[in-house]
Amino acid sequence: MAKHTRFDLVQSDIPAAWYNLLADFPEPLPPPLHPGTKEPLPPEALEQIFPRNLIQQEMSQERWIEIPEEVRAIYALWRPTPLLRAVRLEKALKTPAHIYYKYEGVSPAGSHKVNTSVPQAYFNKQAGTKRLATETGAGQWGSSLAFACSLFGLECNVYMVKVSYDHKPYRRMLMHTWGATVHASPSDQTEYGRKLQAEDPHCPGSLGIAISEAIEDTVKHPHTKYSLGSVLNHVCLHQTVIGEETIKQMELAGEEPDVIVACCGGGSNFAGLAFPFLRKKIIDRARYRIIGVEPSACPTLTEGELRYDFGDTAETTPLLKMFTLGHKFMPPAIHAGGLRYHGMSPMVSHALKLGLIEAEAYHQTKVFEAATLFAKTEGIVPAPESAHAIASIVNEANKAREEGKKRVLLFNLSGHGLLDLSAYESYLHGKLQDV
Repeated sequence: MAKHTRFDLVQSDIPAAWYNLLADFPEPLPPPLHPGTKEPLPPEALEQIFPRNLIQQEMSQERWIEIPEEVRAIYALWRPTPLLRAVRLEKALKTPAHIYYKYEGVSPAGSHKVNTSVPQAYFNKQAGTKRLATETGAGQWGSSLAFACSLFGLECNVYMVKVSYDHKPYRRMLMHTWGATVHASPSDQTEYGRKLQAEDPHCPGSLGIAISEAIEDTVKHPHTKYSLGSVLNHVCLHQTVIGEETIKQMELAGEEPDVIVACCGGGSNFAGLAFPFLRKKIIDRARYRIIGVEPSACPTLTEGELRYDFGDTAETTPLLKMFTLGHKFMPPAIHAGGLRYHGMSPMVSHALKLGLIEAEAYHQTKVFEAATLFAKTEGIVPAPESAHAIASIVNEANKAREEGKKRVLLFNLSGHGLLDLSAYESYLHGKLQDV
């Protein structure tokens, strides 16, 4: 009798291609601009920091981009991820709504980030890269890239936002376990980091600062490329395995969502769930409400300005057309470290501008209230970032109860919070404050 690997058994359930929303936007996405000339950026200008194969994905207008078999075989370690119905949460809320969630916390790193770290490491290996430099906020991305680099024999150098480096030591330990080197950002490893340390020794750091350090590291070290865990087109592209699986799973459940929700920091997990449903909204005229949820302390979509801005604090990136709070914005030290970014994915920003999606913002005490209720009813402790989506879902479920209407609600539980328990301890002891 022939032996079958897990990949053989689940292969038909893992998407064979990533979906590219750029092919279906009613209006084209504004291109990135050269920061000096303010002209559209030619692809070759990015080759100093990205390999050519990923630049091609970043600029592609093709609707479907094939997933390499080696990447799909690694995906099979945790994909397809489960779609679950939160029946106990429904009962606790006394709502007629049906609540479904796509659970990405079953991945090796505990979040959705591995959906892009694995292909990024794969394509860099194919291009001859020896070393990757990156930033991370709460540590989900840094640990995911460390895991992927360990699979492909790449060095991994991570600049972790200082406030998260101090508050989330187990994320740092996880990166070390997978062989990565981790620096608190701002660090003494780069000229920009040393400059900021001299100006403010107690600087808590930000994703914009950590990005600047990672890019400086990239251009100064041979055989090194930069890897980003959110915002850019190719990152959103890789995440669409989430939504593609979910569409099929909802069909198996015999239901169609009315409201689709995910949290928004840089936009990757939101894009992963929402973009395949946006295809149905644009092409098939499906009547979904699609909501991106962010922290009130860093309200990029709800209070930011849609304009060209730098992706980092040191002004080294191309100019991106996005909702932004300004690249010098220093976010407060909230516990949802992955959502502390001044800008937003250009694709997510464009979808909001076109009226294809909505945006909401919540204070962190409300977010942890919803997260704790979810943990008590469904048994999963959500990541603080994912808990923003739960706060919105609870709000929608309460509306359904008040109106006496059955609605089908769907959200992306993009990661677990088992390495974020200090944040829950702060909430449970009344030490968590809204900023």
